[in-house]
Amino acid sequence: MEDMRAVLLVATLAASAAFAQSGFDVLSLNRAVDPCGNFYQYACGGWMGKNPIPGDMSRFGRFDELQERNRTLLQNVLEAASAPRANRTALEQKIGDYYAACMDEAVLNRRSMDTFQRDLNRIVVLENKAGLTALLATMYKLGAPAFFNFSSEQDAKNSAQVIAVVDQGGLGLPDRDYYLKTDAKSVEIRDQYRAHVRRMFELLGQPAADAQRSADAVIAIETALAQGSLDRVTRRDPEKVYHKTSIDDLKKLGPSFDWTAFFAELGAPQITSLNVAVPDFIQALDKTLTEQPLDNIKSYLTWSLVNNSTVMLNSAIREEHFNFFSKTLNGAKEQRPRWKICVDLTDSQLPDALGQAFIDKTLGAEGARRTQELVVALERALERDIRGLDWMTAETKEKALDKLHKITNKIGSKAKWLDYASVRVARDDAYGNAARAGQFELSRQLDKIGKPVDKTEWYMSQPTVNAYYDAQNNDINFPAGILQPPFYNNAADDAINFGGIGAVIGHELTHGFDDQGRQFDGDGNLRDWWTEADAKAFKDRADCIVDQYGGFSPVPGVNLNGKLTLGENTADNGGVRVAYMALKDTLGDKVPEKIDGFTAEQRFFLGWAQVWCQNITEESLRLRAATDSHSAAEFRVNGVVSNMPEFASAFACRPNQAMVKGPACRVW
Repeated sequence: MEDMRAVLLVATLAASAAFAQSGFDVLSLNRAVDPCGNFYQYACGGWMGKNPIPGDMSRFGRFDELQERNRTLLQNVLEAASAPRANRTALEQKIGDYYAACMDEAVLNRRSMDTFQRDLNRIVVLENKAGLTALLATMYKLGAPAFFNFSSEQDAKNSAQVIAVVDQGGLGLPDRDYYLKTDAKSVEIRDQYRAHVRRMFELLGQPAADAQRSADAVIAIETALAQGSLDRVTRRDPEKVYHKTSIDDLKKLGPSFDWTAFFAELGAPQITSLNVAVPDFIQALDKTLTEQPLDNIKSYLTWSLVNNSTVMLNSAIREEHFNFFSKTLNGAKEQRPRWKICVDLTDSQLPDALGQAFIDKTLGAEGARRTQELVVALERALERDIRGLDWMTAETKEKALDKLHKITNKIGSKAKWLDYASVRVARDDAYGNAARAGQFELSRQLDKIGKPVDKTEWYMSQPTVNAYYDAQNNDINFPAGILQPPFYNNAADDAINFGGIGAVIGHELTHGFDDQGRQFDGDGNLRDWWTEADAKAFKDRADCIVDQYGGFSPVPGVNLNGKLTLGENTADNGGVRVAYMALKDTLGDKVPEKIDGFTAEQRFFLGWAQVWCQNITEESLRLRAATDSHSAAEFRVNGVVSNMPEFASAFACRPNQAMVKGPACRVW
């Protein structure tokens, strides 16, 4: 379940002569800033001044630098694979022709719209609500799920098994609160969204008055669905999104929809029980299906289809989609180059085919080996940290250590690759390729229902510059995309590697013990293994972090949501702390020489901070404050170091300075 899968977006250091020497870029510093006053600006100010946001992005940081490099490597792979030749392998044909079709905008503008119109006609000919079941199943197969989400997931209370799940969904805006908030900015965005939906209907050929009525119908239905949806903070509690029930009980919650027929139309296995994640949403859905006229429902389905298909439709539709979602909501100034879009789509829809080529070109055995060694060092440090906690009883410590010892590590590459032999990829059918690849993945997910969990599976492609902890598998996962220079460098100073990849490893390990992760035991089952006193002690310390980060303001008038970001902030603070402990353990009695004038301890914190250097638009900051479980980069850095006496000692900060919080927040 995605809500239970803690994810860390990570960044990278730019290659430079300074990096080759020390592991961090001294030219990225802003020495005019006191590190004890604003460490993020001190560590990143120089870089920020030299790296404005490209026009096709809403943010640009060290993470994006590495992702752009990976993307360029993948482009080269795809360009070579797309060149027609007799000796192409089956994988080269799949990824090459998928990419070539995506890139052929002349054919895209002509043929994709013809194919799309055929699918649109399925909605046009809908005569009554009785036909909705089969139509929704078809839309799912086309990659355009409407009204709700349906898939498979691990059973939260029996992590060895996969069950079906019906969950809230069906919204076009990024979050349910966009429909419900009444402040001036929210009202303005809703008005802009309504105008965008109207323009999209006009591009589909509707007269202005009809397009306005269609847009009004879409907003009315999505607002009704939003009113039945849980907010993001509530969804962070796994107990709030786990309601295992029978099919008969699902039918009682939503009697107006033929659930059994829908599951059969999709080709799902026989389902006797499933997780109805948000029962109130099913009731809101049922009321919507009952009360909304058929024409309104058809307008909503039309919008769902076009909104989920824009990237493969004509240039006018793509431009209008960009104008609202990228420009208005995120502040981007221009559309992304088509090659970037097509590389990312290939990586998204045929990840294992493209991932194998990426692994062949990037992953080094030495890097994987040293990363494993770092993991072991971090696990030892976290064990020592847990044993030394003064707020946790011996009983709960023992169970926490049992969970830590059961964490498994997946580093750098998959054990098994998916087989795409059944996916037909045509060189002149980008729209159809996307639909067929999406249907392959849908069928793969549904086929898991009722079967044992495959714990070798990954939830990120290998070129991704990212990492994650999975509470139900109790494992940490590091794709090859992150395990390469300059983010991680075999030649770099230990202090920098511990401050960079080491802090990321510590972050993922700590997720096993954040406000979500701590609710799962070592076998990945949702089970309370805490004493009442220890649970209260945890909450008291977590509340300190909630209050601290809730006081940070990325945009004037907008504060971070300390409860939404609690898990990531807890993992940041714990991850950097245990990485620092692991570095000190590794150094032992050695006192390394200064490099570029900085001690090993200072280099550690600079390694952490420079991971997060970025520039970002105000629009994107506003959006992320409402929807992202990660704090803005500046506060990820400054929030952590202000809680660490080790930082104050390293940079000789005085007690009353901004980077010295008193009393400091600490959970782990």
